[in-house]
Amino acid sequence: MLKLYGRSFQSRLLLGTAQYPSPKILIDAIERSKTEIVTVSLRREMAGGKNSGQFWNLLNSLGVAILPNTAGCSSVKEAILTAELARDLFGTNWVKLEIIGNQDTLQPDIFALVEAAKILTNNGFEIFPYTTDDLVVAERLVDCGCKVLMPWCAPIGSARGLQNSDGLRAIRARFADIPIIVDAGIGRPSHACAAMELGVDAILLNTAVAKATDPVNMAYAFSNVINAGYIGFQAGLLEPRDVAVPSTPVIGQAVFT
Repeated sequence: MLKLYGRSFQSRLLLGTAQYPSPKILIDAIERSKTEIVTVSLRREMAGGKNSGQFWNLLNSLGVAILPNTAGCSSVKEAILTAELARDLFGTNWVKLEIIGNQDTLQPDIFALVEAAKILTNNGFEIFPYTTDDLVVAERLVDCGCKVLMPWCAPIGSARGLQNSDGLRAIRARFADIPIIVDAGIGRPSHACAAMELGVDAILLNTAVAKATDPVNMAYAFSNVINAGYIGFQAGLLEPRDVAVPSTPVIGQAVFT
């Protein structure tokens, strides 16, 4: 059971809602994946004009939890304003806090992130901070009151998969009781499975599903491997060895002379 700020969920897959070919494909992907949490950009909702309310009603009809995000923000002030508007619009204290520091790499501005997280937490928000795989930054965010961590796997939309397994392992080991959701950079189901095998709690995806040739089946594929990776980690994975070890014991074998 995945527990986030006092709420429990069966699914360990979170889906973004941008870039899908059509609203119907988005709905089908959500239903096929059995995700229970979707992220929504306030900028998209506001930019939709007359159609924005239809999009909100569409998601609301599916009975999934909404995680608003501050995508596109590049300063503390902008992120705080966006979060406050999102709380009013979506009626939730949840917010995926995203503050971009570099427009080429889309790397989070970790200094602004920590500052904004502290302010928003003090204002009653429940923060899902999009951050790097830096352990010190994770510690600062937890000190600010964040009860979830969302380190990246690789830059947004890069589809590179795991770039720093040791960094994610260090965060997992340091914060054994805090949910860790890997966000960004996953391009294939195998990438998601590998991340789950590190002991993280969930995966957040958007581009890898939305831009697939068949987004609905890709969402289904991700939901399956995420569960498999999680169960595998819990069952106890065999660590790599430097030498071969026979799987069949030699003691007790018949000897022919």
